[in-house]
Amino acid sequence: MEKYLEATTNSGKQFYQNFKDRGEIVMLNLLKFKEIADYTDLKHLRPKQEISGEEAYQLYLDTTKSQFLKAGSEIVYYGKGKDFLIGPETEKWDAILLVKHQSVLKFMEFAQSEDYLKNAGHRTAALEDSRLLPSSEIKF
Repeated sequence: MEKYLEATTNSGKQFYQNFKDRGEIVMLNLLKFKEIADYTDLKHLRPKQEISGEEAYQLYLDTTKSQFLKAGSEIVYYGKGKDFLIGPETEKWDAILLVKHQSVLKFMEFAQSEDYLKNAGHRTAALEDSRLLPSSEIKF
C-alpha cells in the first residue's frame, strides 16, 4: 500500500486553485502513527528517550500550537480512530484531526513559516501514513 506523508507539487497547486477564493477551510487529517517515532534524519529534534509515534505527534501539536493560533487557525477536533463503519476494512487510522484555517493563504503562510518548519519534523518522525483532505463549508 502506498504511503502519503507530504503534498505533491501538483496536489498543492490544485489545492490552491480549488480553495483560494473560498474563505475558511477545514482540513480533515487521517493519521497512522509509527510504533516508534523515527528521528533518523532529525537529530536536532530527537528526544532523549525513544518515544512512540503518537507521543511524537503530540510533541508536534504542542510545539506548533502557537503558530496555529498566530495564523488564526483552530483545532476543531482531535480524537482516536480505528475501523471504518463505512469504508475499507483494510484501512485503519489511529487518529482524526480537524483544523480550521481562515483561508488558503493563511494556511500556506502558516505551513511555510520558519517557526512552524523548525518543529514540523516531529510530524515526520511520528507518522507511518496520513491523508489530508481540505474542505469548504456548503451552505444549505
